[in-house]
Amino acid sequence: MLDLAVVIVSWNVRDLLRACLRSCLDGLHESGLQGRIVVVDSASSDGTAAMVSTEFGQVELIASEDNIGFVKGNNLALRRVGLGGQDTAAERPRYVWLLNPDTRVHPGAINGLVDFMDATPRCGLCGPKLEKPDSSLQMGAFGFPGLAQLLIETQPRLARFRDSRVDGRYPRAWFDRPTPFRIGSPLGAAMLARAEAVEQVGLLDEGFEMYCEEIDWAMRMRRAGWERWCVPSAVVTHYGGASSGQASARTEAIKWRSRRRYYAKHYGAIRRAIALRIARGR
Repeated sequence: MLDLAVVIVSWNVRDLLRACLRSCLDGLHESGLQGRIVVVDSASSDGTAAMVSTEFGQVELIASEDNIGFVKGNNLALRRVGLGGQDTAAERPRYVWLLNPDTRVHPGAINGLVDFMDATPRCGLCGPKLEKPDSSLQMGAFGFPGLAQLLIETQPRLARFRDSRVDGRYPRAWFDRPTPFRIGSPLGAAMLARAEAVEQVGLLDEGFEMYCEEIDWAMRMRRAGWERWCVPSAVVTHYGGASSGQASARTEAIKWRSRRRYYAKHYGAIRRAIALRIARGR
């Protein structure tokens, strides 16, 4: 049985993707797990598709002629590996790892995540400890966003509360110890999902072009009774913003559009009205 499918959606980050794939292949070999890697190239203009085809014959490439975006790209690959109601159950992996192309998988990370999921049958979604390129912590796990987080981000006078528990952050010390801890949602840069949970709640919501799609997925899993965890003994370096930074103005607009969609989808009428008023003009 296939243990793991790694899904990577890439756009114009050829060299970072190359390093990511090497680390993934090394990690899979080290783990002894049965796995496959699927790369969706979203119409890159930097030779990404040719690089994958030439240098990584063992990696499955889906070369899109259009830039279909992060969420649609992931769903395309998820369907390829048998999720989302596709009639390929014999090939379906036990787990699927949605991984950004600007990441590097550390030794032992794949085993750490899969072993945790095997030992925690009600976990539907988990993430590793994320580090920046300088090895400092990148916050990669969050509580579900409420009005407090929205106010802290939009009101300069509340800036002192950023990165606090009120802002949906977990204590940094929790990431420095090996003990897994329960979370609201992991950052979408490296989130491992149980195939059974994905089949129950469905694929990513394509109404989110990018941003908030992982929070929405985690919320849907929560409502279906699936737990979400961070596994800090598994470490992934995340360079961050390599693709989205190429179109920063558009990226900012997408971020706020996605947030408004999340509020409208998951908040009650009163909280939704307050949230949309706070976010007005963003």
